[in-house]
Amino acid sequence: MNDHIEVSQDNGVLTVRFNRPERKNALTRSMYAAMADTLDRAHTDKSVRVILFVGQDGVFTGGNDLGDFLENPPRDEATPVYRFISGLPRAAVPLIAAVDGPAVGIGTTMLLHCDMVLVTERAQLHLPFVNLALVPEAGSTFLLPRLTGNARAAELLMLGEPFSGRDAVDLGIANRVCEPEDLERQAVELAQKLAAKPPAALRATKALLQAARPETEAAIRREYQAFSERLASAEAKEAFTAFFEKRKPDFTGTG
Repeated sequence: MNDHIEVSQDNGVLTVRFNRPERKNALTRSMYAAMADTLDRAHTDKSVRVILFVGQDGVFTGGNDLGDFLENPPRDEATPVYRFISGLPRAAVPLIAAVDGPAVGIGTTMLLHCDMVLVTERAQLHLPFVNLALVPEAGSTFLLPRLTGNARAAELLMLGEPFSGRDAVDLGIANRVCEPEDLERQAVELAQKLAAKPPAALRATKALLQAARPETEAAIRREYQAFSERLASAEAKEAFTAFFEKRKPDFTGTG
């Protein structure tokens, strides 16, 4: 697997833990590969009935590791990033996420594919794609308006400002707010309740709930193409340079 992705299984629940606390659980290429492998496993391993995503040390994930990301930019559909993102809507079993602290970029967009999401008051969801001169990913331009309406989705995706766990519940992205010290226990209990259900009926119900999967997959491909194009733009170069230099970007003349 990967030292920064811990995978364990108990009573049908496959727990995927982001374990890179020194970098706010920022995701690398190898971490994406490990997560994509986990999603693939659920298609063939019938002992896996639920997948639970959790963070570490009060952080879900800080999103992509920008250094690793720029060294290994996603250029085609064979990349680990695309394998994971495209695997989310194809997941064979229910997906649950327990979110505490920062959930940046993919840390928020992946929640739109989860069947149930628990958060804490201190959860901070963030969709900063436009601020980095990029576009949203993981089908979020299709999925988010269906949850929140176009106006709220435009606000979240275009302004790119953080929002709280309580906001996520109000927006329909999350199910409920938990105390930080109780989050993982409640998430495990929820996952085990699902894992105890008739497995074929559970998988069939999930498949029926995913009637819009073709539209989601089409959105993922559109976004991925636009994302790759934006990544090569002068705006993105300025945004990332400013980020690493810890200054405000200047987009004058880049558009």
